[in-house]
Amino acid sequence: MTVPLLDLTAQYQAIRSELDTAVARVVTSQRFVLGPEVDELESEVARYVGVAHAVGVASGTDAILLALRALDLEPGDEVVVPAFTFFATAGAVWNAGLVPVFCDVDPATFNMTGRTLAAAWTPGTRAAIPVHLFGQMADMDELGAVAAAKGGVLVEDAAQAIGASDRRGRGAGSVGVAGALSFFPTKNLGCFGDGGMILTGSEAVAERVRKLRVHGGRQMYHHEMVGTNSRLDALQAAVLRAKLPFLDEWAEARRRHAALYGELLADVAEVILPVVADGAQHVYNQYTIRARRRDELRAFLQDRGVGSGVYYPVPLHLQPCFDSLGVTRGRLPVSETLAEEVLSLPVFPELGEDRVRTVARTIREFYGLSVS
Repeated sequence: MTVPLLDLTAQYQAIRSELDTAVARVVTSQRFVLGPEVDELESEVARYVGVAHAVGVASGTDAILLALRALDLEPGDEVVVPAFTFFATAGAVWNAGLVPVFCDVDPATFNMTGRTLAAAWTPGTRAAIPVHLFGQMADMDELGAVAAAKGGVLVEDAAQAIGASDRRGRGAGSVGVAGALSFFPTKNLGCFGDGGMILTGSEAVAERVRKLRVHGGRQMYHHEMVGTNSRLDALQAAVLRAKLPFLDEWAEARRRHAALYGELLADVAEVILPVVADGAQHVYNQYTIRARRRDELRAFLQDRGVGSGVYYPVPLHLQPCFDSLGVTRGRLPVSETLAEEVLSLPVFPELGEDRVRTVARTIREFYGLSVS
C-alpha cells in the first residue's frame, strides 16, 4: 500500500462542491483583491481564534514581517527566535531590520521554553517569537512571564497551529501582542496558493498592519508610512471560508491518527513519540517522531512507498546566511540533535486507519520488531 506524506487531492474531492462554489462566487464578482471575501474571512477567523482583529496578508512570512513592523521596535533591536523551526521566522526578523537571537528548544515538545528564552535574552532584546511548532502551543504563560520581566513583547508564530489551544483554552495566536498565521496549501487550513493573516487584540497594531499591507496608507495615493504590497487575494479568502467549517473535524481526525500511531509504536525503543503538554489541544500539522538511524529509516520507508519528511534538517543558527551572528555548532545542542533525529509521518485527515497501520508496521519492520 502506497502512503503519501500528504494528499491534497483527497481533501479537495471531499468538499469539491463547496470549493468550486466559492471560487465561482469570486469570479462572478470580478473582485479579486481584498474586498468583502477578505473582510468576511477576517471576521470569521477572529471569532474562531478568539481575537478582536484579524488582518489578511499575502503569506505567513509577511504576517510575521508586518507584525514586527507594526510594533515600536527600532532597527538593530534583537528578537529571540527558536533555532529549530522554519526559516521564515528568523528571515522575517532580519528583513524587518532587526537582529535574530537564537534560543534552544524543549526536546519533548520542540518549542521555546521560559528557560531557553531567558538564556538567550540580552540587554538589546525587545521581543521574542515563540513558534507553536507542528501544531502545539508553546507555554505562553511561562514565556509571557519572562518577556514581561524583561520589558519585552511576544509575537506568536502560529503558522502551523490554527485551532490549537493551551491548558487555559486560549487559541494559538491570541495571547501575544500579535500572532501570525500561514494558509500555505500544506497547512491544516490551506488555500490554493500563498496567504497569511495577522491576529491581534490591539486596534493600533491592526490599523498599522492594514496600512502596511497596502503601501502604507488606508487612502489610495496617500502614504503615512512606507509599506508594501501584501494583500490577501479574494480567491484565496473564499477558499479558506469554504474550508474553515471543516477545520475542527479535520483536526480531530489528525488526533485520531496520532493516537493510533502512539499505540502501535509505543514499544519501539528506537523511536521517541511526540509529547502533548498537559491540557493542550494539539492539531498535528505534522506528526513528528525522533528516530535512531533516521536517514536509514526514511530510505526504508521510501522504498516501500511510505512518504515522510524531515522538518528541519539544519537548525537556523547553522544556516550560512546567519554566519555573521557567530552562533557556532554546539551552542544549541537540543536543536542540533533534533535536526539529526526528527521524522514526520503522514497524518493528514483523509489518511485513514489502514494507512496509519501500514506506516507503523513498516517502521516496526525496519527496527526488527514483530508486525501484525
